[in-house]
Amino acid sequence: MAQGDRIPTFKLVLVGDGGTGKSTFVKRHLTGEFEKRYLTTMGVEVHPLKFHTSRGPMCFNVWDTAGQEKFGGLREGYYIQAQCALIFFDVTSRTTYKNVPNWHRDLIRICGQIPIVLCGNKIDIKECKVKPKNIDFRSKSNMQYFPISAKSNLNFEKPFRWLARVLVGDPHLELIEMPALQPPDVHISKSCQLQMELELEQASNLPYEDDDDL
Repeated sequence: MAQGDRIPTFKLVLVGDGGTGKSTFVKRHLTGEFEKRYLTTMGVEVHPLKFHTSRGPMCFNVWDTAGQEKFGGLREGYYIQAQCALIFFDVTSRTTYKNVPNWHRDLIRICGQIPIVLCGNKIDIKECKVKPKNIDFRSKSNMQYFPISAKSNLNFEKPFRWLARVLVGDPHLELIEMPALQPPDVHISKSCQLQMELELEQASNLPYEDDDDL
């Protein structure tokens, strides 16, 4: 933990295949404090996201590695000293989920056992190819999983709240105030949200069903 602006600050790396919505996710945040730092020596954008929690303010310096997927080993420089991570995949693309273990392996090799959240993005799209019951890698690797929608802002706060609770050691921590978000591009009905939550809960209580097509 670093002391930036006298508040707890954590380095978070955002990884995943290209096109999974990583940049859309971080670029939806607009506040008076919002700033984007471009580290020219690293070729990566850093987005400081500040939250007000029940334990006081805290900040995640989100290292957006979008566009760097093709550089292979060069990514390792971005991971050094990371304290937590988000791995993105696209629920409409089985290939992006199949590559999750590769991203996870690289993170653990460089960073050790840091807290990692798996994010299934684009759940606002009906053509979902990766169902909650198929997402077994989260349990195998002890990762937390959240389905999200960068375009609708759905569940945006949940990965950050989970990471904050782990990093500060308080399972009851709550987010009091979050960064302002751009208005959603799409809206997901309450009934659809409830259905997704039900599927996720059911999947967590069932043995994994192997899918050779996944």
